[in-house]
Amino acid sequence: MNPESEDFPVFQSIVLKNAAPYQYMKVCLLLEDESTKLIAVDFKQFIIDGLRALHGEVGAALQFDVLKYDEDTLTAFLRVSKSDLVKLWSSLTLAGKYKRQTCAFRVLQVSPFLLSLTADSRELKLD
Repeated sequence: MNPESEDFPVFQSIVLKNAAPYQYMKVCLLLEDESTKLIAVDFKQFIIDGLRALHGEVGAALQFDVLKYDEDTLTAFLRVSKSDLVKLWSSLTLAGKYKRQTCAFRVLQVSPFLLSLTADSRELKLD
């Protein structure tokens, strides 16, 4: 039997890698003075200022969203288009000062799926 005959159906496998339009990041801001608190607006403005410092006005116009922000832990979930992920990540990496005190962003998780950021196997506690 000839596999190309009309008796056999033809199958085609299509794989889409990273078809998601957005990337989601879980980030944490570490400050020298741990008692310093930032509200969500100041947190986002600090990120925009970092984008402006590294990438200029074009970087400051980069579209990203703070989906959730915890003022106590300075942890946030960010959404950015996958084409702008590298710009945002690089500006977070190079942020070093917030109001004359040393700081650093920790990128805890990155995923094209928001649901995957809700659980972390490193923080899993079994009873």
